[in-house]
Amino acid sequence: MEYAISHSALPKLKADCLVLPLGSASTLPEALPDETRASVQAFIKTGDFSGKQGQVSWLHNPPGVAARRLLLVGCGDKTELDGQAWQRLVTGTTRQLLASPVKQAVLMLDTVNVARELDWRVREGARVAEEASYRFDDYRSKPAKAAALRKLTFWHAQRDAALRQALKQGRAVAAGTALARDLGNMPPNDCYPEYLAERAKALGKEYDKLTVKIVTQAQAEKMGMGAFHAVAKGSTREGCLIVMEYKGAAGKPVSLVGKGITFDTGGISLKPGANMDEMKYDMGGAASVFGTVKTVCELGLPIHLVAVVAAAENMPDGGATRPGDIVKTLSGQTVEILNTDAEGRLVLCDALTYVQQKYKPHTVIDIATLTGACVVALGSHAQAVYANDDVLRESLLEAGQDTGDRGWPMPLWEDYQSQLDSPFADMQNIGGPKGGSITAACFLHRFARDVNWAHLDIAGTAWISGGKDKGSTGRPVPMLTRYLINLAGKG
Repeated sequence: MEYAISHSALPKLKADCLVLPLGSASTLPEALPDETRASVQAFIKTGDFSGKQGQVSWLHNPPGVAARRLLLVGCGDKTELDGQAWQRLVTGTTRQLLASPVKQAVLMLDTVNVARELDWRVREGARVAEEASYRFDDYRSKPAKAAALRKLTFWHAQRDAALRQALKQGRAVAAGTALARDLGNMPPNDCYPEYLAERAKALGKEYDKLTVKIVTQAQAEKMGMGAFHAVAKGSTREGCLIVMEYKGAAGKPVSLVGKGITFDTGGISLKPGANMDEMKYDMGGAASVFGTVKTVCELGLPIHLVAVVAAAENMPDGGATRPGDIVKTLSGQTVEILNTDAEGRLVLCDALTYVQQKYKPHTVIDIATLTGACVVALGSHAQAVYANDDVLRESLLEAGQDTGDRGWPMPLWEDYQSQLDSPFADMQNIGGPKGGSITAACFLHRFARDVNWAHLDIAGTAWISGGKDKGSTGRPVPMLTRYLINLAGKG
C-alpha cells in the first residue's frame, strides 16, 4: 500500500474517505470547514455515534470537503490515548477501510490527543497499517479478492519535516516484518535450510552493502560444530549456517543469531502429533533475523551488522541423534543430549561461538522460539529477555515498549546453572521441569560469557496458534529494528 503525508487544506483534499478519530470528549478541529463540523455535530446529537472505543460510523457526501465519505472512529472516554491505544486505533481503522470500497483514505492526526510525539504516531501508524493489510495467499488456487484500498495519507495542519523520515522508518520496519511473516507462513516442504540460504543470497543481490556466506553442514562438522551437526544429521535436508554481513560502518559489529529449525518433529524425542504442523514456525527467530536485515538495508543504517542463521530440520531418521549421546561443541565444551527436542540451544550454541570467533562482535543477540516454558510464563504478549549486560537488557526492553513489541526481563542467576550439571559431560541440554526457559538461557550463556549478550525467547510471540488468525506475527522485528535504529543514532 502507498502512504503519504499531507498538510493541504481539507476542503480541497481529494480522497474517497476522510477518517476522524473521535473520543466521547473530543472537540472537532478548527481545520475542518464550518459546514463539515456542523454536519458531524448534528450526526453525533442524533445518538448514532458516541465515540465509544471501537465504534465506527460512515457519513456519505459530507458538506464542505472534497472527500466523498467521512469515517468516524470511536476512541473511548479517555482524554489522552497511550501509544498502544493509538496502534490499536490505526489497526482497526485500516481493517474497516480494507473491508470497504474506499481506494484512498486520509487519516487526521489532530482530532485526538495521544501521549506520543507526532512523528512516532506517523511511524507506528504506517507500520501497523501495513501489518493490518498483510495477506499470505501464495498457496491458494483462487486468492481472495484484493481490497480496494491503495493509499493511506496522514494529515496534519502543520508542516513537519520529521514526518517523512518517520514514514520511511515505519514502512521499512513493516517491510521487514512482512518478510519474516512470509518465511514463517511458508510450508516446511518449501521452506527448508537450503531455501533460506537462497533467500539470503537474493537479499545479498538486492542490497550493495550486504554480503552473504553459506557454511554447509559438512563444513560445519569439519570445523567442530558437533552440537549443530547432531541436530542437522537426522534429516535428508542438509543444514547450513547462513551469514549475512551488512557493512554500513566500520568497527566491531553487532550480531544477531537466529534459530532456524524449519521443521521440528522433536527428533527421537518425538513430539505429540496434535498441532505438530505449527512446528514450521520453529524458525521464527531466523525469520525475524531476515526481516531485521531487510529493514536495516532499506534504511541504510550506519552500523556494522553480522546476522547468522543456524538452519536445520530436526527429524528422527536412522542417522538422528539419540538421547544419551554426547557431542563436542565448537567452543570445546561437551554436551550430553538427554532430550533431542531441546535442539534449538544445540544449533544456537555453535552459532554463538562461530560468530564470536570469526567476527569479534561487541554485542550478540540471539532470537529463538526456544521453550514451551516461556509460553507458560508469559503467554503470547511478551517475549522473554535475558541478558548478561544491564544496558543491553534495558535498551531492548525500551525498544519493545516504544514499538509495542514488548519484552519482559527474566533472571539469569548462577543459581540455575547447577540444573544443567551432567555426570558424564560438561553439561546436559535440559535442566529439568523447573524454570525451563531460564535454564535454556543459562545453557546459551555458557557460550557467550565473554561478550555483551542477550537472548530473546519468542516461543509465545512468533506466531498465533490455531483459529482464523493463525499465522506468523513477524515479531520481534519491530523490537530489534528499533534497538538497531537507536544504536545507530537514527531514532
